[in-house]
Amino acid sequence: MKLYSGPLSLFTAKVRIALDEKHLSCELISVPFSKAHGYTPKHPDVLALNPKGQVPVLVDGDVALYDSTLILEYLEERYPEPPLYPRDIAGRVRCRQLEAAADEILFPAVWELIDEVFYGPDAGGRNVERIAGAKASISAHCERLDHALAGRDFLCGQFTVADIAYFLTLMFATSLGAPPEPTHRQLAAWSTRMMARPSVGREVEGLTAASQRV
Repeated sequence: MKLYSGPLSLFTAKVRIALDEKHLSCELISVPFSKAHGYTPKHPDVLALNPKGQVPVLVDGDVALYDSTLILEYLEERYPEPPLYPRDIAGRVRCRQLEAAADEILFPAVWELIDEVFYGPDAGGRNVERIAGAKASISAHCERLDHALAGRDFLCGQFTVADIAYFLTLMFATSLGAPPEPTHRQLAAWSTRMMARPSVGREVEGLTAASQRV
């Protein structure tokens, strides 16, 4: 198995945690990245396997696929133990919706911060209104998550891909100046439980080291 992997790619990080949780050995092929040029020039294998030219790309025997959500679903079907989705259909649908919300509702606000804070000019040249709007969206989303976690150790009861997706997206938000509010106590307790998982701790360590290199 091979994973074409971006050092600071949130979506690749989701897959790396899932592979670790499932104890699957995988050759990581790191795609070159720099703050000045991003992932340009594109890795030729990635271009050949993914028409969007983006990581992650997973190759498992004769199967080659891209998009973190599809990769996670493939890994669950091909290697079902330990499970990273609920077994019951209602739980699985809720899990998929939560992962989609992390990727498609929360992440766009985080991307605003990535564009302004990570890639953007120094603080004096940033769009403060865009940053404030992104932070407000993230805070509102954290409020909903905090309520969703009431009485639960994890978003779907058990640890799932929904937790992986949300934890990484919130980690990126925090690193860009938009952490959850101190009043989000359920979210804070959940984050502590997440960090206690060896797979998550290893990924955070790797992402931290990678961010220091760029």
